Amino acid sequence: MPPLNITEDKISTFFLIGIPGMEHMYIWISIPICLIYIIAALGNSTILIIIKTESSLHEPMYYFLSMLAFSDLCMSFSSLPTMLRIFLFNSPRISIDACIAQEFFIHTFTAMESSVLVIMSFDRFIAIRSPLRYSSILTNVRVMQIGLGFAIRCLLFIIPFPITLKRLRYCKENLLSYSYCLHQDIMRLACSDNRVNIIYGFFIAILSMLDFSVIVMFYVLILKTVLGIASHQERLKALNTCVSHICAVLIFYMPIISLSIVHRFAKHGSPLIRILIANIFLLVPPLMNPIVYCVKTRQIREKVLGKLRVKKT
Repeated sequence: MPPLNITEDKISTFFLIGIPGMEHMYIWISIPICLIYIIAALGNSTILIIIKTESSLHEPMYYFLSMLAFSDLCMSFSSLPTMLRIFLFNSPRISIDACIAQEFFIHTFTAMESSVLVIMSFDRFIAIRSPLRYSSILTNVRVMQIGLGFAIRCLLFIIPFPITLKRLRYCKENLLSYSYCLHQDIMRLACSDNRVNIIYGFFIAILSMLDFSVIVMFYVLILKTVLGIASHQERLKALNTCVSHICAVLIFYMPIISLSIVHRFAKHGSPLIRILIANIFLLVPPLMNPIVYCVKTRQIREKVLGKLRVKKT
């Protein structure tokens, strides 16, 4: 492990951390990590191809699902270079510019995934609250406008991260806390004044929690609407359309909430828990979302199985 204190006035590289104390196991740990990336890439690519090629899936719900799959795919590719370099080649060194570039893409596609989950909760609310007006409210043009608007929002909010990090001066400590680069992790290594980064990072964290609050609000409204349905069978049918999205929300937000709790209440605990949760945050959602949607969404499941049967014959 490289020393934490550097004698030069200014450093040009950072060192990422894998799993402390398990360096001798990295080659074995790299196997499940590689499998996770391969399955996540295949799963999300399959969903994108199925939705693109099947005209029966050209509906708002599936357009939003394709946005989620695209975000998951990009999240995986954003963390892939450093994760594989550490665990497959035991090479933790990364240049400052490359690290800042990686944190930009990770934060951008994380914000995009959060935004898509908000859009999908709105989609489910409209589908349950006003099923007869659903197609007139969420037209193809409006779906494109919503998706593009949220993508622009994510870019505009995340662009200040690399700009403000680039202006900082880094010296002395050069060891990061995770297997990939994050804004809050990079800025703590700065020798110069990083108050702007702290304030803006706190603002983005509030926005992320605001997204989660909006999702909760939509589900409160959905629950209120469902409870107003007279038939018990119709209630279950309406709620069943939300199961996949609820799973995606929990898969995405639970690691974030857990990591926040660990940072707040277990500052002096083992860093291993924090590192594992941080790795789960980027590895698990892209892996699990395609599986959940293939299992719980009949239309997607039937199309995927149909494609597999055609290939076998």
